[in-house]
Amino acid sequence: MIRPEGHPVLAAVLDVAMLPLARLRPGVVEQARGQVLEVGIGTGMNLPLYRGVTSLHAVEPDPYMLRRARERAYGLPFPVEISAAGGEALPFPDASFDTVVATFVLCTIPDPEAAIAEALRVLRPGGKLLFAEHVRSCVRPIFAVQRALEPAWRRLAGGCHLTRDPVALLREAGATDVEVRPRGAAWSLLPVVTGSASRAPPRAGPTDP
Repeated sequence: MIRPEGHPVLAAVLDVAMLPLARLRPGVVEQARGQVLEVGIGTGMNLPLYRGVTSLHAVEPDPYMLRRARERAYGLPFPVEISAAGGEALPFPDASFDTVVATFVLCTIPDPEAAIAEALRVLRPGGKLLFAEHVRSCVRPIFAVQRALEPAWRRLAGGCHLTRDPVALLREAGATDVEVRPRGAAWSLLPVVTGSASRAPPRAGPTDP
């Protein structure tokens, strides 16, 4: 769980720790278009990858990561606003964004169900939620190792869970057009997927006679 005081050591080493997954970021982030929200921007590793966006809003609750992300945002060719907030209660009106980006964040957010519901709430009809996440393994021996390591992993990695299933959480939240692309070997301790999802269209109300 993210502590209110943040994780200064993790913020200092996060860029290096995430290098093995860096190759997956461009294929996700470069799809973003229009007015964009990034949930859990961390130290801002995605910032140099955005292309063709109108503006970028982002949220990040950890003050040490927030400071690094704001430093990275200087000089970008589009407006950037990074707020000190968590994904579970986004400070934006409904249907505010054309694209929502979440990369390697649903594993850590304390309440991922609430964060997904919020991401879909602020997404405009026809918009895309773009994601890259590591997931629980479908290989039983690997899943057993993930489960055994998870308590220590969470302490070292700022609350990151090895056994979450963000794709299932997206579907349970009512996301539509969920597309998932597995990346890497199934026997990896950190199996990774990338993909996209959409917000379900609003239900039509009763018609007048």
